[in-house]
Amino acid sequence: MTKQIETDERRAVLLIAKSAFAAAPHADMARLVGVMAERRPDAVVRYAFTEQGTPSLRDALLALVGEGCSHVSIVPLVLPMEPSFQIWLEKVIRRWRSEDDRPWPDMAITTQIAASSVMAALLADLVASAKPIDPAVDQKLLAEGSLVPDQKRRALVCQGGPCNGAGADAIWCHLRNEQQRLKLRTTGDGTMTAKSTCLGPCNLAPVVQVFPEGTYYGGVTEAAIDRIITEHLLGGTVVEDFAYHPTGRKQRLRPPQIPSFPNP
Repeated sequence: MTKQIETDERRAVLLIAKSAFAAAPHADMARLVGVMAERRPDAVVRYAFTEQGTPSLRDALLALVGEGCSHVSIVPLVLPMEPSFQIWLEKVIRRWRSEDDRPWPDMAITTQIAASSVMAALLADLVASAKPIDPAVDQKLLAEGSLVPDQKRRALVCQGGPCNGAGADAIWCHLRNEQQRLKLRTTGDGTMTAKSTCLGPCNLAPVVQVFPEGTYYGGVTEAAIDRIITEHLLGGTVVEDFAYHPTGRKQRLRPPQIPSFPNP
């Protein structure tokens, strides 16, 4: 159970990783939260994921906003820390803040993990604890078969530069988490989601394309993903509010539809 901090300034530390597909990464993050909580007894300490896994970064931040935190320090557990990763983090957090009517805490992002004074000791400890690779595992994997999925739909999330800068990773995170929650791989026509290289209409970033229709969606947000799933992937109807059809002429991004987050 998360320790409740009763001070005039409710501070929080949010540890973030990119993905978690199994229970082990969640357990690792929970252990790191425990370590941080011992060092920072004055703060609420949580963890979240930016690409796939729950809680998502968005859900974790909105929860901290709802708890009235005055300051949130975000610690990306990512090496190397690419500048583009911090850029999209800042951009998507600004968007989420603009979509929310509640007061938000002061936000800070750590960027110098590799330069930490304890990095040398950490690397030495990791080398000492390295485990040998068992070649017999490869033979076992070769003997196993794979089931070809019965899926008629594909949802591609563009990972080109403009789309990543516009927060495509956050859109991918929401789509993947909803895919798992709603069992989209086996529900309806069956949907497989995937990242893609540049899909083309960069000025409409972030872009998602849905097949077999090949429909382009631009300016995609989490709210747009929810409608695309419900109306298009499951209902078979294109969501015209976010769709962009080929016209032979350049198109500009339409003004976004700004949702309001319900108060907790």
